[in-house]
Amino acid sequence: MKDSATRSLLGHARPQRKALIAGAALSALGGVAGLAQPLVAKSFVEALAVDEPVSRQVLLLALLIVGGALTSAFGMYAVERAAESVVLGARRQLISRLPRLRVADLDQRPPGDLISRVTADTTLLREAATNNLVDTLIGSVTLLGMLVLMAWLDVVLFLAVLGVVFAIGACTALVMPRIARASKEAQEALGELGSGLERLLGAIRTVKASGAEQRESTALEGSAHGAWQAGLRAARWGAVAGTSSGLVVQLAFLTVLGLGGARVANGSMSVASLIGFLLYLFYLVGPVAQLASGISGLQVGTAAVRRINEVLELSPEEGEPAGSCGTAAGRAPAAAEADQGAGIVFRDVVFRYREDGRPVLDGAGFEISPGGLTAVVGPSGTGKSTLFALLERFYDIEGGSITVDGRDLRDWNPAELRRNIGYVEQDAPVLAGTLRDNLMLAASGTSPDELRRVLEQVRLTALVDSLPQGLDTEVGHRGAALSGGQRQRIAIARALLRRPRLLLLDEATSQLDALNESELREVVAEIARTTTVLVIAHRLSTVTGARRILVLEDGRVRAAGTHAELLREGGLYARLAATQMLGTTQPEPEPAAD
Repeated sequence: MKDSATRSLLGHARPQRKALIAGAALSALGGVAGLAQPLVAKSFVEALAVDEPVSRQVLLLALLIVGGALTSAFGMYAVERAAESVVLGARRQLISRLPRLRVADLDQRPPGDLISRVTADTTLLREAATNNLVDTLIGSVTLLGMLVLMAWLDVVLFLAVLGVVFAIGACTALVMPRIARASKEAQEALGELGSGLERLLGAIRTVKASGAEQRESTALEGSAHGAWQAGLRAARWGAVAGTSSGLVVQLAFLTVLGLGGARVANGSMSVASLIGFLLYLFYLVGPVAQLASGISGLQVGTAAVRRINEVLELSPEEGEPAGSCGTAAGRAPAAAEADQGAGIVFRDVVFRYREDGRPVLDGAGFEISPGGLTAVVGPSGTGKSTLFALLERFYDIEGGSITVDGRDLRDWNPAELRRNIGYVEQDAPVLAGTLRDNLMLAASGTSPDELRRVLEQVRLTALVDSLPQGLDTEVGHRGAALSGGQRQRIAIARALLRRPRLLLLDEATSQLDALNESELREVVAEIARTTTVLVIAHRLSTVTGARRILVLEDGRVRAAGTHAELLREGGLYARLAATQMLGTTQPEPEPAAD
């Protein structure tokens, strides 16, 4: 797993390898300038000892200092630029993948956690795939160069320093896996905190109305405390790794000072050589700290990469075109297609949301011929909304078959299938943005005349005229500036603009008053002349004019027929009808022609 994460980390860095190599080369050149400085300083001391001019050494030392600083600065910029590009690439991958994932996979992951992976985890990847990678490389090369030059100056002192480096290095190696584990726990804790915040803000009105602010705050504080504890564990082990670099230099300094002083005293080493060696020892702080920081950062980065890969490794929907983003996938069907509704057949369909759960649909079967209005009724929790989710291929069935226009649903490209379907969800979600953005979400190429026609059809013109900026008015987060009925009409208009062959309405009139509901029923009846309309309803007024009514109970269709036929049969439908807003004593409408 670790090797896989490391390969993936390098894979994210690979597209920026030229910039990283250039940055690393410039940084290495700056490091080489630093390596040469103690040698020049040694020459400077030797020249002073014999009373020779030192202007050449001073000038060379100044050039090495200034040149090394400038070169390192350019190298740092190149690496930072590559780092931002790595983050952009990773975020593009995630952003491209997330909308294309299966709904079943998204159901298992809280939105806040997914947001954390796109934001926080990619930021950690930024450091690991660039700065930490370069730091590890440059630190290793510079440290190796310094050790070679130390060996050239004095082998005895070099071996003493090497022993100290290896001893501390072995202890640091034991700490690195703990840093990786603690970092992963810290990121997961942040994901949980993000999920809690998303849960709170997504239902803030319900929380306030329930007087549950303190309870929710307490729960979030618990998540924040968990993230704090995980962060402390990561910081603790990071501090151990960071301290080890300073400890290397301090122990090495004491060793060299004692051993080197003795060698100068017995004449086996010159003072100039000891000064040069001590300068290298002081300069050793930089590459050792750089190497320790780089390796520690790589451990954090591999933990972030694992979390990113968990999303990237999820399979997207079959046949979904990459980069559709409301272009090709959002086009309405041709006029010839729109004149004919879609035929639907369910045969012994079995479906459950969880493998260990009970079936939501257990042998459901029915047939709907093209065109006309079909209503689905039944007690709550019997699988009515699940029928729509399966028709949209949000989930795949466990048994049986579903066909649309005689073609098995699993043979349809999801994007092609959804181009033919208009879907109005029960809660009629509205996205943050303008009213125009929401209406044209699924049909960006809609003409102004077509948009105006649909607005009139769903009785939205009065709303548009009342808004300060008309269609370009911001509707707020989740349509907070709109009423429930307005959101439902917007959702219906959005579906109609696709000119669908199959229109799915999940309790689409539940938040409308009686007058608006009656007007919208007329609109639906008109649409049903050329489009197959399938509506889930709990109001009797919504279904009395349906060509056919399906009665769903315990995951199966228990009865089917017109309103009048089902009332005569009695049973569940008659009991449901007796409790609805319209009583059964009212005149029965004439059955619609098949």
